Amino acid sequence: MYDLNQEYLDQLETLVGEIQESELLQQYLEEEEEEFFTQLKEAYEPRIAAVYEEVGAQHPLQLIALELVLLDPAFEGLFLPKVLGYTVLRGEIDKNFKYVRPQEHFKEVLLAICQSTNFDILKKRIGQSIQMGFAMSSDIWVTNLINAIDNKRIRHYLQSQKQERFRRDNERAVGFERYARQFRNEIYQTAEFPETVANLKVLYNSLRDFLLHRVSNSELNNESLLAPMDALVANTVLHHEDEHLYLMAIYGAFFELPADSHAALKTTFQQVRANIFEADEKVLAFMMSLNGKGVDLGPDCDKRLSALVDKSQNDQLAEYFKLVDVIHEKGYLNAEVHEAIQQVYIRHEGLSLFNEGIRRTIFRYFARFIQNIDEQEYTEFFEISKAFTIYMGLFGNQHFNQDIKDLCMNYIAKLMVRFTDKRGKDYQDIKKFVSTVFSDLDFLQEKEVVELFKTRRKRKTEE
Repeated sequence: MYDLNQEYLDQLETLVGEIQESELLQQYLEEEEEEFFTQLKEAYEPRIAAVYEEVGAQHPLQLIALELVLLDPAFEGLFLPKVLGYTVLRGEIDKNFKYVRPQEHFKEVLLAICQSTNFDILKKRIGQSIQMGFAMSSDIWVTNLINAIDNKRIRHYLQSQKQERFRRDNERAVGFERYARQFRNEIYQTAEFPETVANLKVLYNSLRDFLLHRVSNSELNNESLLAPMDALVANTVLHHEDEHLYLMAIYGAFFELPADSHAALKTTFQQVRANIFEADEKVLAFMMSLNGKGVDLGPDCDKRLSALVDKSQNDQLAEYFKLVDVIHEKGYLNAEVHEAIQQVYIRHEGLSLFNEGIRRTIFRYFARFIQNIDEQEYTEFFEISKAFTIYMGLFGNQHFNQDIKDLCMNYIAKLMVRFTDKRGKDYQDIKKFVSTVFSDLDFLQEKEVVELFKTRRKRKTEE
């Protein structure tokens, strides 16, 4: 855990002083009416949230330290219901939506709330968090937590939050997804950086997902992660582990690094690449595994990774990035690129990771183009369709063909919403193009084309 910067400690100290001296708190203590606590919450929780959001955006590794400060009873439990929710979502879960490891920080925050003099008010905002935290924890762990509380009334309340329906895997999955949606726009993710092989094995998944989350959000500042990542790269104890290789790949692919960090990473990457059996295959597999994880594996990412790879080394990784460099430098519509792909592609099995990587590279170019042209530019879509035939022929891969078809059908759907005049030139041009080209590409059969452009009669409204 990283210590909280002094500037944030000072801000929190000022806040807690104001809370304790506020008239709102005095009114609440005298009257013991919930409305006064609500006013206290409305006055100070936004200010606590502002500090929290800044730390999350700028120094995410300090979030646990910040949350521990907020456990001080002098904060009167303000913002702790939010913090409890964050602890629920941070835990690594398995395929059955159960925690991989006990969530001790969730327990720590929950116990602080239970021990608060304001528990009766706070409990109205924590029920769903407790239910999900308990559902994903083991029964023994939950029972031990509840039994650690002396107050029978609070123990009974916690016991009531164990939901029978969440014993079923599918119900936990649905409940978790619904719960997580409430926090989708909030910054609460943090991570631990391992120093030993044992910790690397335990913390890898969480650290990987944390790094991918950070690089997928362009509004977050990741400068504070450079030092711990540099230390991770330099840790020789980890240099023979696959997980270390994958974390270096993320670091090299997605982070803009200063010269010294890049140089150290490149040197270590080559050393580890030489020491790990089938490192080239493993890196390619890892890159493919990132598809669908919400990160942009575009040309910039490829170029940064390519800069780490020693092309003189005779393995798939060197061959792969030599070809990818040509694609990015000369353009995917260039005839020389088509020839280069053909020469290399046929040397690998059709379903190999190497060939899948090349197909994904080309597909991302098509996806970016089609998803970013508006309806008025449909003639550019007509023009690029000529390249579909070339690559479908080069790859001979049904999955690639289906992905291209899906892209095209989505764009055609947008055109048909935009151009509704069936006698208009735009509509007729689109219809002619789809009828000819989509049939040639085997995207649609003749009957399907007719159905697509068929005029639907409106049902007569019964009088």
